Amino acid sequence: MADIVLEPGPLVIASHNDGKVREIRELLEPYGFEIRTAAELGLIDPEETGSTFEENAVLKAETACLGSGLPALADDSGLAVDALGGDPGIYSARWAEAADGSRDFAMAMRNVEEKMQGKGAAEINRGAQFVCVLALARPGVETVTFAGIVGGTMVWPPRGSQGFGYDPAFLPDGFERTFGEMDADEKHGWTPGDDQAPPLSHRARAFAVFAAACLSGLTRNPAKA
Repeated sequence: MADIVLEPGPLVIASHNDGKVREIRELLEPYGFEIRTAAELGLIDPEETGSTFEENAVLKAETACLGSGLPALADDSGLAVDALGGDPGIYSARWAEAADGSRDFAMAMRNVEEKMQGKGAAEINRGAQFVCVLALARPGVETVTFAGIVGGTMVWPPRGSQGFGYDPAFLPDGFERTFGEMDADEKHGWTPGDDQAPPLSHRARAFAVFAAACLSGLTRNPAKA
């Protein structure tokens, strides 16, 4: 990969998902970026027509970059359940779509559990992964992507009210609390005062790859985290 120079300044988070915007903002702000969001700029939320997380992330980043004239960082992420052959995968948000157009992740988590139970196996395979791909689009420059994956187990009933989406139903490997029971620092894998703590969440892992490639010359200010 060619050297990537990303200086502090305006950067668009190419998402209309409040939970994703909040987490990406938390990851970026310590580096001194002026965060804009697609919603704030009145940018469209493109239809996700890709067949992979990478294709959808690139689509969203390039749409926001073209519409704003600014560098844009997009996320496409989701839950891949082993017993369901990797579903809901890129359709994780669609599994939460309610009749009124809103998103109901309590319903989505229940649907995942029911489909797992419906497999009829003597012992349900509860293995799962959270996958995240970040795409960085800049005017006149080739778009680049960064991936992160975290393995874990699906739990029922869901536990915790923090995080968003499927977090309450996902227990990361090696932990006793679901993502829904963790605050932002624990979920991302941060230890206050320890910048060397390994990332935990799929989004933090993707961000760590992004940071190594694009932010290595910048100083992270933990006080802004």
